[in-house]
Amino acid sequence: MRCHSFFIVASTLVAVTSPRSAAPTQSSSVRLTPGIVITQSTRVMPGTYRLTSLSIDRPAVTIRGSGITVDMTGVTIEGGAPLADPDSYRGVGVAIDGGSNVTVRGGAIRGFKVAVIARRSPRLHLTSLDLSYNWKPRLLSGVEQEDQADWLSFHNNEKDEWLRYGAAIYLSDVADAEIDHVRAVQGMNGLMVTRGTRMTIWNNTFSFLSGVGIGLYRTTDSRIMHNKVDWCVRGYSHGFYNRGQDSTAILMYEQTSRNVVAYNSFTHGGDGVFLWAGQSTMDTGQGGANDNLFYDNDVSHAVANGIEATFSKNQFIGNRIDDCWHGIWGGYSFESMIAGNTFANNIEHIAIEHGQRNTIIGNTFTGGDVAVRLWANATQDPNWGYPKTRDTTSRDYFLAKNTFTNVKKTLDVLRTSGVVQQEPRSEILLPAAPAPMTGAIDAKLPDNARRGRDTIIVDAWGPYDYLSPKLWPAGPSSDRPLKLRVLGPAGRWKVASIRGATAASSSGSVPGELVLTPRDPAIDYAVELEYTGARVVTPRGEVIAAGKRYRFSYAMFEPAIAWTANFWKFDASTDPLTKPAEFAAKLKTPPARVETLSRLAYANARSFGDGWTSQIGVTATGTVTLPKGAYDLLITSDDGIRVWLDDKLVLEDWTIHGPKDDRVPIGAGAHRLRIEYFQNTGAAALHVRVVRR
Repeated sequence: MRCHSFFIVASTLVAVTSPRSAAPTQSSSVRLTPGIVITQSTRVMPGTYRLTSLSIDRPAVTIRGSGITVDMTGVTIEGGAPLADPDSYRGVGVAIDGGSNVTVRGGAIRGFKVAVIARRSPRLHLTSLDLSYNWKPRLLSGVEQEDQADWLSFHNNEKDEWLRYGAAIYLSDVADAEIDHVRAVQGMNGLMVTRGTRMTIWNNTFSFLSGVGIGLYRTTDSRIMHNKVDWCVRGYSHGFYNRGQDSTAILMYEQTSRNVVAYNSFTHGGDGVFLWAGQSTMDTGQGGANDNLFYDNDVSHAVANGIEATFSKNQFIGNRIDDCWHGIWGGYSFESMIAGNTFANNIEHIAIEHGQRNTIIGNTFTGGDVAVRLWANATQDPNWGYPKTRDTTSRDYFLAKNTFTNVKKTLDVLRTSGVVQQEPRSEILLPAAPAPMTGAIDAKLPDNARRGRDTIIVDAWGPYDYLSPKLWPAGPSSDRPLKLRVLGPAGRWKVASIRGATAASSSGSVPGELVLTPRDPAIDYAVELEYTGARVVTPRGEVIAAGKRYRFSYAMFEPAIAWTANFWKFDASTDPLTKPAEFAAKLKTPPARVETLSRLAYANARSFGDGWTSQIGVTATGTVTLPKGAYDLLITSDDGIRVWLDDKLVLEDWTIHGPKDDRVPIGAGAHRLRIEYFQNTGAAALHVRVVRR
C-alpha cells in the first residue's frame, strides 16, 4: 500500500501533530504525512510512504517528546525513487527532536541523506530497523587507478561536519542509548555518533558501505559488541592499488575513550579499526583516545591496517588479524598492551613508530615479512605541536611469550632503546573478558565464508556484495584478449548483446569467465549478459526471484587523446599565485621535461616521478574526436587548474585546494584541449578524461 499524504487530513490522526494542524486527536494508529510530528506513542499503519525531505533541517517525520514508542513494523518510508542513483538522495527520514526514553521499532527507511537523526535524546532506543539503500556518492576511482577526490576526511566534527557524508543513523549528544538489530547496507556510512556516552551498540549489521560502518567522535564509556561490520571499503583494486582512502569498519576519533569493543566482525575494510587521538591531542600533546579495550574481534583482510590506533593507550586482546598490509599500526602509541592476538599473513604484523612503554606478549605470528617493527624517524615536523610538548623517542618495549612461524623477520628495530625480550618474572594480568550480551548473535564470518582481499570489488557505487551477477575485469584494460570475471550467485549466463568487441563464447556459468576481444585502437565497447539462476538482490535492493531472467552489463569508454605535456619547476620567485606574471613567463621558457601521453592521469604526488612531487607547473595539449552522443570532460585537480576547450576557457580554479572533480560538457566531433596546472606541496592530482553522460 502506498499512502500519499496530501490525501490525508492530519486532524484525524492520534498522538501526532502536523505543522499545519492545531492539535492532535486520539486514535490507535496513524498514517504518515509529509512533515508530520509525532508527540505520543503510536503505531504507524503498515505500508509504503513516499515522503520527501529536501534538507537536514526539514525531516520527513519528526518525533518530539519523552516516553514515546513509535512502532513502524511493516512500514517503508521512501525519500526518493528506490532505483534512483543514490547520490541524488536528500534530507532526513526520521528526526528525534530531543526528549528522553524514545523508542523507534521496526520498519525500513531508505532514499535519504540521513535515515534517522537524533540530538540530545537520552535513553534513546533504536531497534529492528532496516536503514539500507540510503545516500552514497559516485566513486571516481577506476580499476587501474584511484582518484584522489574519493579520499575521506573525518578529522573535524565539532560542527557536525560528518553530516556531509550522510549516514543510516546520526546521533549527537546522546547518552545511554541502545542501538540493536539494525541493518544498514549499500549506503556510505552506518551509525555515526558525536559526543555519545554509555551507549550500547550490539547485534547490528552495517556492511557493504563505501565509508564507515560505525563512527564514534568524542564518545566514551560505551559497549560496541556482536556487530557485523564487513566490507566497509573504498580505494581498493586487487592487483592495482590498495589505499583504503580512510574508509573503515569502525572509526574512533577525538578523545573517544573507555569503550569496550568486543566480539565484532570488522573484516574487509579500508581499516578494520581506525582510532586517532584527535586534533586537540595533535596540537597540545594532551589527551588521546585512551583506555579502550578491543577484545576478540576479527579485523582481517583490511586494505591498509587491521587496527590503526595512534597517539593513545589501549588494550588489544585476543583479536584475529589476517591478510592486512599492517596488522596493527600503532604510531606514537604508549602504555598499550597487545596480547593473545593471532596474526597471519600480514605484510607487517605490528608496526609502531615513536611508541613508548608498550607490551607485546603471548601473540602468535604466522607468515608475513616482519612480526614486530619498532622505529623512530630521523626528523619530525618542527611546526607540529605534539612533539613540542611530549617526549617522542621510541623506547621501553616488553616482548615475551610470542610465537613465530614462517615469519621472514621477527624483530626489526631502528632508533629505539630499551627493548626487552625475556620471560616475565611474574604473571602479567590481562583484562577480564567482557561478558557476552544475552541474546547476542555470532557476528563472525563462518569458516566457509568468502574471505580475502581478492574478494573486495569496489565499483562506482562502492563494495560489491555478490548478491547479483556482475562482470569485472581480471586484468588491465589494455589486455587483448580481455578477460572479464563473471561473479555472483550460482547460475547460467548468455550473451544478450555486444558492441565494439567479439566474445569467445556465447554462454557459460556463474561464477565463470567471459573473454572479449575489443576492436582497437579506441576503447569503446559494451557487452550485456542475461542471467538465470538463484535469487538476485540488486545493488539498489530490488529482489529478482530465482529462475527469472536478469540482465547485467559491462562497458568501457576511453577515447584516444594524444597529449603532449610539458613540465617546469617553480620557486618563490615564480609562484603561480603570488607571482602570476612570472609564472606565466616561466611557462614560455623551454620545459625541463616533455612527455607524449595517451592518458593524462596523475593520481598522487609520487606519480609525477622522482624529484617532481612539489612545486610543479604543467601545460598539456591534446586532441580528441568523439562519436555521436553526449559527454563530459571530467577533470580531477589538486592544486590549480585551467582548462580550454576549442580555445575557450571553460574551467578555472587557480587555487590551492584538495582533490576535487569538475565536469565540463563536450559534444561529438573533433576538439582541441589545453590544460594549465600547478602542484604546490602535499597531495596532488591531475586527471583529465572524457565520460559518457
